[in-house]
Amino acid sequence: MTSQSRDYSADLALAHALADAADAITLARFQAHDLVIETKPDATPVTDADKATEKAIREILSSQRPDDLVVGEEFGAPTPEAIAGKYYWVIDPIDGTKNFLRGIPVWATLIGLVAPDNTVVAGVVSSPALGRRWSAAQGFGSHVRTLGQPEKSIHVSAVSRLEDAQLSYSDLIGWGERKTSMLNLQEKVWRTRGIGDFWSHMLVAEGAADIAAEPVLALWDMAALDIIVREAGGIFTNINGVDGPHGGSGISSNGTLHKEFLNALNSSLSK
Repeated sequence: MTSQSRDYSADLALAHALADAADAITLARFQAHDLVIETKPDATPVTDADKATEKAIREILSSQRPDDLVVGEEFGAPTPEAIAGKYYWVIDPIDGTKNFLRGIPVWATLIGLVAPDNTVVAGVVSSPALGRRWSAAQGFGSHVRTLGQPEKSIHVSAVSRLEDAQLSYSDLIGWGERKTSMLNLQEKVWRTRGIGDFWSHMLVAEGAADIAAEPVLALWDMAALDIIVREAGGIFTNINGVDGPHGGSGISSNGTLHKEFLNALNSSLSK
């Protein structure tokens, strides 16, 4: 199946079904007294809910899209050679695991579909504890569904000056040589909020925030976010301005502010 003949609306419908299955598992385990928490080799936490969710998604995909490959946070990825020329799904079963295990409702399941050219073509971000789900597919725009409300289309803001912008980020860890620039930017913009993770970028897609920035991310943290921000009219790059979710960091914006923000963020590197 070529990218020209593939029906991305059908893939998006499947992504919603995967999110439904994920929500059933994650909500049942959220704030559970017997939640099992382990520490992975990279010193990050993982719960039994993370593993069960990714396993369930993989099982559905093996039945519904047997020719597609899967890249997941908890159960790994095929080799780059195996992925080359293939469609593959990128899964983060629970983005915001630290929030999840502490009973904070800001977490989500991220599901993205990547085409053979490494462009994300469909994505769903489902945050059942917040009662919100965002989605997009190439050429179909971006949408949000709020609990009890019909789905509606979303678009990035029209803010054109950094001085008027709302910046969202996770924290100040991981910025390295850019930390001073990041601090300076927080004093320059209109407002900052340490919302973090998927929600920062979804607020950009909705036009509620204008820029979201995270210095260290994996592909599964970003794939679904990338397509939703772009289909909402925004831009998604890494901290060096390289388009897409493959660059190890994530900067999303309404597009108008992107170049100015990146120039300011990277200004300390040239000194």
